[in-house]
Amino acid sequence: MNEIQARIKTFLSKFFGSHDLQPDEDIFALGFVNSMFAMQLVLFVEQEFQIAIENEDLEFENFRTINSIANLVERKTAILVQQ
Repeated sequence: MNEIQARIKTFLSKFFGSHDLQPDEDIFALGFVNSMFAMQLVLFVEQEFQIAIENEDLEFENFRTINSIANLVERKTAILVQQ
């Protein structure tokens, strides 16, 4: 698990109690996510990684698992580095 994944897992673990969330586990399928939590997750990603989540990024696939969130962060930070 890389640093980005670890930081995401640490945040999610606050809400998932004793469940040991795995990198490819679907947080929506587990039933832990409601609309309020989804907004908290987006805000966390923006603040923690200093990136802007655009409307086109707001797809379930980008937030479904630790790995998918980490991939989104890596894509967004790569764009920032190139600018």
